[in-house]
Amino acid sequence: MSLFVIFEKLMSGMGVTVSIFILTLLFSIPLGLPLSLARMSKSKVLSLVSNIYISIMRGTPLMLQIIVIYFLPFYGFGVNVTSGYRFVAVIIAFSLNYAAYFAEIYRSGIQSIPKGQYEASQILGYSKSQTFIRIIMPQMFKRVLPAMTNEIITLVKDTSLSFAIATAEMFTMAKQIAAKEASLMPLMAAGVFYYIFNFIVAIICRKVEKHYDYYRI
Repeated sequence: MSLFVIFEKLMSGMGVTVSIFILTLLFSIPLGLPLSLARMSKSKVLSLVSNIYISIMRGTPLMLQIIVIYFLPFYGFGVNVTSGYRFVAVIIAFSLNYAAYFAEIYRSGIQSIPKGQYEASQILGYSKSQTFIRIIMPQMFKRVLPAMTNEIITLVKDTSLSFAIATAEMFTMAKQIAAKEASLMPLMAAGVFYYIFNFIVAIICRKVEKHYDYYRI
């Protein structure tokens, strides 16, 4: 099988990989913020629950989480799932996992804001919600961009873990072709795809960082 044919076959899996990447960011980035606020809440219950959740998500393998979420409906509730649920399970697992990481990134950014910012906003008559939305969040977002970039780049590579439940993303397709052709060429081709994808994502993230970088001279 020629390299061109291999790349052509991998393109269908690439679409699934990109979908996992985009949908995970779409759900996990917003979900991480309330999770972070709950982690810092004065309510001991909210703080404890969010802390336990983050600890579990960060302390167990993502592959295990994917498998558990996929098989939970059947073994936990006796509900039969269709093959289409594989993709849904992957998105749920990835979103819940990455939300925990983003929550900790947000927390570090929020806690890095000097207390004087809060005091100044009170003097100006801002409410707590106005202070957070108008003053704290913009500064926090700028400070956490480098850390978020690292997580986003990691996500590109982690999409390959969805092979655990036979989701037809690029790495799964590469493994199938490699087994059929008894060749490492499909896996190497997949590696090229991942590198290019990561390279593009890194460039975009770098441009976003530069756009919001107020420390530039």
